[in-house]
Amino acid sequence: MTADVAVIVVTYNSAAYIRSCLDSVCSQGSELKLQIVVVDNASTDETTRIIRGEYPDVELLKSEENLGFARGVNFGAQHGDAEFILLLNPDARVSEGAIDKLVRFARTNPEYGVYGGRALKGDGSLEPSSCWAFPTLWSMAMFSCGLSTLFPGSRWLNPERMPQWERDTIREVGFVSGCFLLVTVEFWKQLGGLDERYFMYGEDADFGLRARAAGYRSVICPEATVTHEIGASSATKGSKLRLLFRGKATLIRTHWRGGGRSVALFFLVAGAWLRASLAKVGMTFRGRSAEGWRELWQTRREWIAGY
Repeated sequence: MTADVAVIVVTYNSAAYIRSCLDSVCSQGSELKLQIVVVDNASTDETTRIIRGEYPDVELLKSEENLGFARGVNFGAQHGDAEFILLLNPDARVSEGAIDKLVRFARTNPEYGVYGGRALKGDGSLEPSSCWAFPTLWSMAMFSCGLSTLFPGSRWLNPERMPQWERDTIREVGFVSGCFLLVTVEFWKQLGGLDERYFMYGEDADFGLRARAAGYRSVICPEATVTHEIGASSATKGSKLRLLFRGKATLIRTHWRGGGRSVALFFLVAGAWLRASLAKVGMTFRGRSAEGWRELWQTRREWIAGY
């Protein structure tokens, strides 16, 4: 192996923030040898020019088409030659020493399998989306009737978000977000990487479920911090919601069985209907645009089928 960690970054029109991301990795002052691999998903902005011109040590793999996140990560991982693989979003910045701390924790605690850190917003406040609990029929029911959105801070009504935990202690979680996720190359190959059916959203939850089925667990190491401006690397409005819900539907269809699968899909559609109906009369949920929810409802037959 030529490196300790292969850092895989998948970009798509990421010129606005790729410098910040790569600078944070290159300035780690790490005791580890890092290999940085960027997979560009056919960006039409200055992303590749910036990387080629300013980061000669970064391995740039330019795709002629938008592979999506899962395929892009797998493509980059094939070019990695290291003990660990670290997935990092292009709109994220790793804090000084964060990679060392996460790798040290993983080496000391090999019984887990999937490792993540603590994510912060640009103002230093907590960004809770670094990890989630797995969806259950209860959590889906709370989504369908809107209670998880009306009471986001309730651990009973919004359990997937794991509110009231500041991500400041070592804790097992359902799954770690692909924004900042570390695994050994050996374990990555054992699971076959990310499921490439997922274009974007849902692939990290699927990976966490497959890891659990293989006898491993996901864990957060709070000492390893990353700043993540959530959504900067995502699609917007209706297109983002369609991708998100298509990923959710695929996850349910893949990992749920029998009547539970049908009920969970019903709850997913019911939750979309409720928000679209309220948006129609001028109400919004958690800042989502009215147009986005209405578009989501109108395209339900497309995304409920999954990928």
